[in-house]
Amino acid sequence: MFLFFSILEIFKNIRDKYILYSKLFIYLHRNKQKMFSKSCEYGIRAALYIAQQSHLNKRSGIKDIAKGIDSPVAFTAKILQQLVKHRIVNSVKGPSGGFGINLSDLDSIKLSHIVSAIDGDNIYSGCGLGLKACNAMKPCPIHESFKAIRSDLKKMLETTSLQLLMNGLDTGLTFLKR
Repeated sequence: MFLFFSILEIFKNIRDKYILYSKLFIYLHRNKQKMFSKSCEYGIRAALYIAQQSHLNKRSGIKDIAKGIDSPVAFTAKILQQLVKHRIVNSVKGPSGGFGINLSDLDSIKLSHIVSAIDGDNIYSGCGLGLKACNAMKPCPIHESFKAIRSDLKKMLETTSLQLLMNGLDTGLTFLKR
């Protein structure tokens, strides 16, 4: 019975995250905005791929990761350097080396850590139209709408762990590659 309620709770969390993602996507799509840089998108995908492989007790090489997330190898290598530098993933050199994530860290690694490592914190404070001098005193046309979206986005990034995303992948509810 406990297992049933645990699975039900996972589905509720995934559903709630999906609703928030959907609202953000619709808003950003309508306003021709991009939520993350390409580097950040690949960074999130790479971290999830590495987490999946670590869950299978495997370390992943750069070529395998790049293929697994549909990213150019050189681009993937630069992104992985950032993830290692910020201690999101670890790297082991040598013939049996590769990239991995400690399974005990999956719940504490939040999407906000990955976004911050690659894109910095501008996503939380930048203008929705990319203006340099946008603020409450001199707002851009989408300032108030984007302020609310930014707040929801920050909440989602700070509460969504790699473990939660892995649960969706493991159950087949979400996909990393189409």
